[in-house]
Parts: sequence; C-alpha cells; structure tokens
Amino acid sequence: MGAGDITGTRPVARSDGTAGPGAGDATANVAAMTSGERPSHYFDPTPTGASAPATVELALPDLRLTLTTDRGVFSTDHVDVGTKFLLLDGPAIPPGVRTIVDVGCGYGPIALALASRCPDATVWAVDVNERALGLCEANAAAAGLANVRVATPDDVPNDLVVDRIWSNPPIRVGKAALHGLLATWLDRLAPDGSAALIVQKHLGADSLARWLATRGHEVRRLGSRRGYRILEVDACAS
Repeated sequence: MGAGDITGTRPVARSDGTAGPGAGDATANVAAMTSGERPSHYFDPTPTGASAPATVELALPDLRLTLTTDRGVFSTDHVDVGTKFLLLDGPAIPPGVRTIVDVGCGYGPIALALASRCPDATVWAVDVNERALGLCEANAAAAGLANVRVATPDDVPNDLVVDRIWSNPPIRVGKAALHGLLATWLDRLAPDGSAALIVQKHLGADSLARWLATRGHEVRRLGSRRGYRILEVDACAS
C-alpha cells in the first residue's frame, strides 16, 4: 500500500481462519430483523451481535499497526477510507499540544496513530460502544501506547480543556444527535484549539460546515478526495 493510497487494506482474518466479519454482521442483522429486534449499530452502547474478532492493518508512511476488530463496531473489516485519508492528509499537530480527543474512536486507528505521533500528549479515545472501547484499550496496550486513555463520554472530566479534536464522527446517528455531539466537544476546545473532521460529501459534509460556521467557528476545507472532505474547525472566537 503506497503512502498516498487510502483504499488498500490487508485481508481480514479471524482467529479461527473463517471468513471475515462483514458477512457475519449482515447475517446477525437479518436474524435480528426476523426476530423483531432492531439490528445493532456501531453507535449503540452494547452491540447485540456475537463477537467474532478479526484483525486489520493500518499502514501509514510513519507507522504500521495491526488492530483487532470485532462485529458491532465501525468499519469492522478494514480501516475506513475516510479515517485513513484524515490520517494521511490531516493538519499537522504542533509539539506543544498536550490534550487530544478522538471522538468516536471505534477500535482506535485515529487515537493510536495520534498517540504514536504525539508521545508527549494524552490522547483521549472516546466512544459509547463498550466493545469498541475494549478493543481500543487492547490495541493501545498491544502497541505499547501508554498515553492513550479510553473512556466513555461520561468518564471524561468535566473540566478537561482540549487542544485538538480529531474525529470521523458518527454521521448516521442523525443530524440532531450529531450536532449535539459536536457542539459538546467543540465547546471544550482551548481558545487556540481546533478540530479535524472527516465527513463524506454525500452524507452532508458541506451542510455540516455551514452549520459549524453559524455557531461562530472558522471552518476550512483542507482536502477532498473520493467524496470525503477534511474540515478544520477552529474554536469559537470569545
């Protein structure tokens, strides 16, 4: 996989050698629907599908990580294309940054990459999905990244001031919930802080940028590739 390639991933393999988890997720969701249950989503606190661990590779010019994934979390069978685009082309983080938050961390590709690149910073990996949090914690430990702190939103200190937010936000949670989520975290930014968001154009990247501007944020589009936008969002002017 080349340095500029945002699509390539290594094949997914379960520990038992069976097929990857994509088909299993579909089977579990069909079973849930036929039983009258709502299929679980990656933004649910407790996934209902049976666990089926797998591994994926995150390959970047400056690091390579093997990450454990599972059913019921975001982008189970590959590192998401948008996530990789953000990690390749997102804004540089200056040396003085001390507190970074990955909002919607999943199994941890963004949080772990930033923790590796910024060893003097504390990287908060935040999610509501308990399975994702467990995977992220295990992946950080396997990578030897002691500066990753895995937490639910309620476990993050109320007085935490954030220098940088990086996020592939859960767009499919719905507009109102998404706006509430982003507003909560953007309001924690230090006066000179900023956020880097990756959003697909057809899922509302441009309308999201306009909404952020109405809140008083300066928003810049740093890149656009394969239908994804990287948005850099400054803290609101005081």
